[in-house]
Amino acid sequence: MAQGYKLVTRKVTDLKGGAAQEKVYAIPDYNGYTDMETLCMTIGARSTVSSADVKAVLDNLNFVLDMELRAGRIVQLGEFGNFRLSLSSKGANDKKSFTQADVKGARVIFTPGASLRNTKRLVAFTSTEKKEAESGGNPGGGEDDRPVIE
Repeated sequence: MAQGYKLVTRKVTDLKGGAAQEKVYAIPDYNGYTDMETLCMTIGARSTVSSADVKAVLDNLNFVLDMELRAGRIVQLGEFGNFRLSLSSKGANDKKSFTQADVKGARVIFTPGASLRNTKRLVAFTSTEKKEAESGGNPGGGEDDRPVIE
């Protein structure tokens, strides 16, 4: 199955401070969520463990992952991939003038393993614009799905 996309119009300026121009970009058009219960039931159906056992393992993975990341470790989950913390900071003129207050915040970085990297190469994309136009949607002017940067 192909990943759908829709088109949105955004105002952008170049780095030289020119006038803002409208450009059209493709963004993913997701078709829903898969919740924890569905994941656990699906994994349980494909294995010899129950969905309750899968949920218990995933809950514990979340707890231990948090604990290990807070301890400054990169967590390697084999073929699945790696999790690590990263941070951003304000720039300082030199090492002596840098303080802990210059550290802005942390984020969790996931680096996929070989199988998921392969998915990125093999995924097909298809436009969902026609589907939106037929249903009275607003092609090109949809909701912005970019993450909010604080």
